[in-house]
Amino acid sequence: MAETIELRQLTTINELQQVQQLEEAVWNMKPIPIHQTLTAVKNGGIMVGAYQGEKLIGFSYGFAGFQNGRTYLCSHMLGIDEGLRGQGIGALLKEAQKQAAIDKGYKVITWTYDPLESVNAFLNLSKLKAICSTYIENCYGDMEDSLNQGLASDRFQVEWWIQSRHVAERNMDDAAAAKRIPYELTAAGQPKLVNVDASLLNEQEAWLIPIPKHFQEIKKDHLELALDWRLKTRRIFQTLFNKGYAAVKVVKTADEPVHYYLVKKRDTLPLESEDQK
Repeated sequence: MAETIELRQLTTINELQQVQQLEEAVWNMKPIPIHQTLTAVKNGGIMVGAYQGEKLIGFSYGFAGFQNGRTYLCSHMLGIDEGLRGQGIGALLKEAQKQAAIDKGYKVITWTYDPLESVNAFLNLSKLKAICSTYIENCYGDMEDSLNQGLASDRFQVEWWIQSRHVAERNMDDAAAAKRIPYELTAAGQPKLVNVDASLLNEQEAWLIPIPKHFQEIKKDHLELALDWRLKTRRIFQTLFNKGYAAVKVVKTADEPVHYYLVKKRDTLPLESEDQK
């Protein structure tokens, strides 16, 4: 698939009109106005498109951010043609965005995603090696698109330290020593997180936090169970992040209905850039 895709930065009105068309197809909502995206890409923002022939099949969009004296790229949207998802296009777009960001002098890219979406979690943390120590409750308020409606729009805000040793080096994280949060199965055979007293999440070297492999299926057929996952994982992640932990990767399983976040102390991660060593 990768051999048939051309990746390039998008800067013209015609290209941004193509992005609008893909936005509408992906989310079934009004797209971002071109006057906003055009202004953003002229002022530190980055729009990367993935083309198959003349057809735009995916894009990533980010704009310049500034907080507490630090600049970063805020990666706002990533959309892929519905018929071409699951083929690695998202990873290609993120890597192209990463290189464009490095060329512009950025050291960090941030974005948000639903922590219960296991496919996104694996891409963001295990493949790209972003980390997360920020949990935002109901980040975007009530959302009515098909992927988000029905639940609070809680989000992980990840940090991708694109010039760090954490990203550049191959980390051999051993999850075997991590303490595992247990789950059980409902009468319908769906995974359900057990009740956890957040005050008992004491100082372990690392934790394994389960999330469903197929959260959208649970939300569609068992909305109360989906809400249970949302509220219980919210409390666990907020507690651990407040104690200085960060989610660093997703550990996949073959014979369980869940995957696991590996969560470890943030101050053990080599997030500095090579020029900061």
